[in-house]
Amino acid sequence: MKIQYLGQNCFLFTYKEKTILCDPFYNYKKAESGFDIQAQKIDCILLTHAHGDHIADVEEVLQYHPQATLIAVPEICAYFKNATKTDDVNLGGSAKIDDLKISMVPAHHTSSFPDGTYGGVPVGYIFRLPEGKNLYLAGDTGVMADMQLFPQLYGAIDLSILPIGGHYTMCATQASFAASELLKTPKVIGCHFDTFPAIKIDHDQAKNLFDERNVELIIPQLGEEINF
Repeated sequence: MKIQYLGQNCFLFTYKEKTILCDPFYNYKKAESGFDIQAQKIDCILLTHAHGDHIADVEEVLQYHPQATLIAVPEICAYFKNATKTDDVNLGGSAKIDDLKISMVPAHHTSSFPDGTYGGVPVGYIFRLPEGKNLYLAGDTGVMADMQLFPQLYGAIDLSILPIGGHYTMCATQASFAASELLKTPKVIGCHFDTFPAIKIDHDQAKNLFDERNVELIIPQLGEEINF
Protein backbone atom coordinates (compact mmCIF):
# COMPACT_ATOMS: atom_id res chain seq x y z
CA MET A 1 0.00 0.00 0.00
CA LYS A 2 1.17 3.51 -0.84
CA ILE A 3 0.04 6.46 1.30
CA GLN A 4 0.29 10.04 0.02
CA TYR A 5 -0.20 12.93 2.42
CA LEU A 6 -2.22 15.84 0.99
CA GLY A 7 -2.77 17.96 4.10
CA GLN A 8 -4.83 17.91 7.31
CA ASN A 9 -6.44 14.42 7.29
CA CYS A 10 -6.47 14.05 3.50
CA PHE A 11 -4.59 10.97 2.29
CA LEU A 12 -4.55 9.07 -0.99
CA PHE A 13 -4.24 5.33 -0.38
CA THR A 14 -3.25 3.14 -3.34
CA TYR A 15 -3.75 -0.58 -2.95
CA LYS A 16 -3.52 -3.09 -5.82
CA GLU A 17 -4.53 -0.54 -8.48
CA LYS A 18 -7.39 0.77 -6.32
CA THR A 19 -7.28 4.33 -4.99
CA ILE A 20 -9.01 5.56 -1.84
CA LEU A 21 -9.12 9.30 -1.14
CA CYS A 22 -9.73 10.06 2.52
CA ASP A 23 -11.31 13.30 3.81
CA PRO A 24 -10.81 15.42 0.65
CA PHE A 25 -9.20 18.74 1.60
CA TYR A 26 -6.44 18.82 -0.98
CA ASN A 27 -7.15 22.23 -2.57
CA TYR A 28 -6.12 24.17 0.55
CA LYS A 29 -2.42 23.35 -0.03
CA LYS A 30 -2.52 22.16 -3.64
CA ALA A 31 0.29 24.49 -4.69
CA GLU A 32 2.61 22.72 -2.22
CA SER A 33 1.46 19.12 -2.72
CA GLY A 34 1.09 19.31 -6.50
CA PHE A 35 -2.03 17.16 -6.32
CA ASP A 36 -4.25 17.28 -9.42
CA ILE A 37 -7.64 15.63 -8.92
CA GLN A 38 -8.37 15.57 -12.65
CA ALA A 39 -5.25 13.53 -13.34
CA GLN A 40 -6.10 10.90 -10.72
CA LYS A 41 -8.12 7.71 -10.78
CA ILE A 42 -10.32 7.74 -7.69
CA ASP A 43 -12.18 4.53 -6.87
CA CYS A 44 -13.42 5.38 -3.36
CA ILE A 45 -13.92 8.41 -1.12
CA LEU A 46 -13.57 7.59 2.57
CA LEU A 47 -14.92 10.09 5.12
CA THR A 48 -14.36 10.16 8.88
CA HIS A 49 -16.81 12.97 9.71
CA ALA A 50 -18.58 16.02 8.31
CA HIS A 51 -16.45 19.00 9.35
CA GLY A 52 -15.46 21.37 6.56
CA ASP A 53 -11.76 20.58 6.66
CA HIS A 54 -12.62 16.94 5.90
CA ILE A 55 -15.33 17.25 3.23
CA ALA A 56 -14.50 20.55 1.48
CA ASP A 57 -13.51 18.95 -1.82
CA VAL A 58 -15.93 15.99 -1.95
CA GLU A 59 -18.17 17.67 -4.54
CA GLU A 60 -15.21 18.31 -6.82
CA VAL A 61 -14.06 14.69 -6.54
CA LEU A 62 -17.54 13.52 -7.50
CA GLN A 63 -17.59 15.97 -10.39
CA TYR A 64 -14.46 14.50 -11.96
CA HIS A 65 -14.94 10.94 -10.70
CA PRO A 66 -18.71 10.27 -10.58
CA GLN A 67 -18.10 6.52 -10.47
CA ALA A 68 -16.29 6.75 -7.11
CA THR A 69 -17.92 4.95 -4.18
CA LEU A 70 -18.54 7.14 -1.13
CA ILE A 71 -17.86 5.24 2.11
CA ALA A 72 -19.11 6.92 5.29
CA VAL A 73 -21.79 6.78 7.98
CA PRO A 74 -25.38 6.82 6.63
CA GLU A 75 -25.98 10.49 7.45
CA ILE A 76 -22.98 11.60 5.37
CA CYS A 77 -23.84 9.31 2.47
CA ALA A 78 -27.38 10.73 2.41
CA TYR A 79 -26.09 14.33 2.46
CA PHE A 80 -24.16 14.04 -0.80
CA LYS A 81 -27.08 13.67 -3.22
CA ASN A 82 -24.83 13.56 -6.29
CA ALA A 83 -22.96 10.49 -5.06
CA THR A 84 -24.29 7.75 -7.32
CA LYS A 85 -22.49 4.94 -5.47
CA THR A 86 -22.42 4.80 -1.68
CA ASP A 87 -21.51 2.29 1.01
CA ASP A 88 -23.23 3.53 4.17
CA VAL A 89 -21.26 1.62 6.79
CA ASN A 90 -21.98 2.09 10.47
CA LEU A 91 -20.07 1.31 13.66
CA GLY A 92 -19.16 -2.36 13.81
CA GLY A 93 -19.45 -2.73 10.04
CA SER A 94 -16.86 -2.98 7.30
CA ALA A 95 -16.46 -2.05 3.65
CA LYS A 96 -14.64 -4.36 1.20
CA ILE A 97 -12.39 -3.17 -1.62
CA ASP A 98 -11.18 -6.32 -3.34
CA ASP A 99 -9.36 -8.21 -0.55
CA LEU A 100 -8.92 -5.11 1.63
CA LYS A 101 -11.35 -4.89 4.54
CA ILE A 102 -11.95 -1.44 6.05
CA SER A 103 -13.66 -1.64 9.45
CA MET A 104 -15.36 1.37 11.00
CA VAL A 105 -14.45 2.17 14.62
CA PRO A 106 -15.42 4.98 17.03
CA ALA A 107 -13.70 8.35 17.32
CA HIS A 108 -14.07 10.86 20.17
CA HIS A 109 -14.99 14.15 18.44
CA THR A 110 -18.03 15.97 16.99
CA SER A 111 -19.53 15.94 13.50
CA SER A 112 -21.71 18.42 11.63
CA PHE A 113 -21.62 19.93 8.16
CA PRO A 114 -20.68 23.59 7.66
CA ASP A 115 -24.37 24.41 7.07
CA GLY A 116 -25.27 22.95 10.45
CA THR A 117 -26.70 19.66 9.14
CA TYR A 118 -26.17 16.71 11.46
CA GLY A 119 -23.25 14.60 10.24
CA GLY A 120 -23.78 11.44 12.25
CA VAL A 121 -21.05 10.25 14.60
CA PRO A 122 -17.33 10.75 13.91
CA VAL A 123 -15.41 7.57 13.12
CA GLY A 124 -12.03 6.08 12.35
CA TYR A 125 -11.12 3.03 10.29
CA ILE A 126 -8.96 -0.08 10.55
CA PHE A 127 -7.49 -1.13 7.19
CA ARG A 128 -7.16 -4.91 7.37
CA LEU A 129 -4.78 -6.23 4.74
CA PRO A 130 -5.04 -9.92 3.77
CA GLU A 131 -1.47 -10.71 4.86
CA GLY A 132 -2.49 -9.86 8.42
CA LYS A 133 -1.19 -6.30 8.63
CA ASN A 134 -3.40 -3.56 10.07
CA LEU A 135 -3.40 0.21 9.62
CA TYR A 136 -5.43 2.45 11.93
CA LEU A 137 -6.75 5.72 10.52
CA ALA A 138 -7.97 7.60 13.58
CA GLY A 139 -9.71 10.58 12.00
CA ASP A 140 -10.17 13.50 14.39
CA THR A 141 -10.19 12.17 17.92
CA GLY A 142 -9.09 12.66 21.46
CA VAL A 143 -7.62 9.84 23.51
CA MET A 144 -10.26 7.22 24.28
CA ALA A 145 -10.26 3.89 26.11
CA ASP A 146 -11.70 2.14 23.03
CA MET A 147 -8.24 2.35 21.43
CA GLN A 148 -6.93 -0.42 23.66
CA LEU A 149 -9.59 -2.76 22.22
CA PHE A 150 -8.49 -2.37 18.61
CA PRO A 151 -5.40 -4.63 18.81
CA GLN A 152 -7.48 -7.19 20.71
CA LEU A 153 -10.24 -7.19 18.10
CA TYR A 154 -8.25 -6.83 14.90
CA GLY A 155 -4.72 -7.94 15.77
CA ALA A 156 -1.52 -5.92 15.99
CA ILE A 157 -1.75 -2.36 14.68
CA ASP A 158 1.36 -2.11 12.50
CA LEU A 159 0.88 1.55 11.57
CA SER A 160 -1.38 4.30 12.89
CA ILE A 161 -2.32 7.66 11.40
CA LEU A 162 -3.00 9.93 14.36
CA PRO A 163 -3.77 13.65 14.75
CA ILE A 164 -1.01 15.48 16.62
CA GLY A 165 -1.96 19.15 16.35
CA GLY A 166 -3.95 19.60 19.55
CA HIS A 167 -6.74 22.17 20.08
CA TYR A 168 -9.32 20.25 18.00
CA THR A 169 -7.81 16.76 18.46
CA MET A 170 -5.09 14.97 20.38
CA CYS A 171 -1.80 16.79 20.74
CA ALA A 172 1.54 15.01 20.32
CA THR A 173 1.74 14.24 24.05
CA GLN A 174 -1.66 12.55 24.04
CA ALA A 175 -1.09 10.83 20.69
CA SER A 176 2.24 9.37 21.83
CA PHE A 177 0.51 7.99 24.93
CA ALA A 178 -2.30 6.52 22.83
CA ALA A 179 0.21 4.95 20.44
CA SER A 180 2.39 3.30 23.08
CA GLU A 181 -0.03 2.50 25.89
CA LEU A 182 -3.34 1.79 24.14
CA LEU A 183 -2.76 0.96 20.49
CA LYS A 184 0.64 -0.67 21.05
CA THR A 185 1.63 0.53 17.60
CA PRO A 186 5.32 0.87 16.65
CA LYS A 187 4.93 3.55 14.00
CA VAL A 188 2.73 6.65 13.57
CA ILE A 189 2.12 9.02 10.68
CA GLY A 190 1.09 12.38 12.11
CA CYS A 191 -1.76 14.41 10.64
CA HIS A 192 -4.01 17.37 11.48
CA PHE A 193 -1.09 19.70 12.24
CA ASP A 194 0.24 23.07 10.98
CA THR A 195 -2.79 23.72 8.72
CA PHE A 196 -4.05 26.62 10.85
CA PRO A 197 -2.35 28.71 13.57
CA ALA A 198 -4.24 26.90 16.35
CA ILE A 199 -2.67 23.56 15.40
CA LYS A 200 0.87 24.71 14.65
CA ILE A 201 3.35 22.33 16.30
CA ASP A 202 7.04 22.08 17.16
CA HIS A 203 8.17 19.15 14.99
CA ASP A 204 11.27 18.32 17.01
CA GLN A 205 9.38 18.35 20.28
CA ALA A 206 6.68 16.08 18.82
CA LYS A 207 9.26 13.57 17.59
CA ASN A 208 11.00 13.59 20.97
CA LEU A 209 7.74 12.78 22.74
CA PHE A 210 7.27 9.71 20.55
CA ASP A 211 10.94 8.72 20.80
CA GLU A 212 10.63 8.69 24.58
CA ARG A 213 7.94 6.04 24.21
CA ASN A 214 9.85 4.04 21.58
CA VAL A 215 7.35 4.85 18.85
CA GLU A 216 8.51 6.11 15.45
CA LEU A 217 6.76 9.31 14.37
CA ILE A 218 6.69 10.33 10.72
CA ILE A 219 5.70 13.96 10.18
CA PRO A 220 5.01 13.94 6.44
CA GLN A 221 5.63 16.72 3.97
CA LEU A 222 2.78 17.75 1.68
CA GLY A 223 2.71 15.42 -1.29
CA GLU A 224 5.06 12.91 0.37
CA GLU A 225 4.45 9.21 -0.34
CA ILE A 226 4.98 6.54 2.33
CA ASN A 227 5.01 2.80 1.68
CA PHE A 228 3.22 0.43 4.03
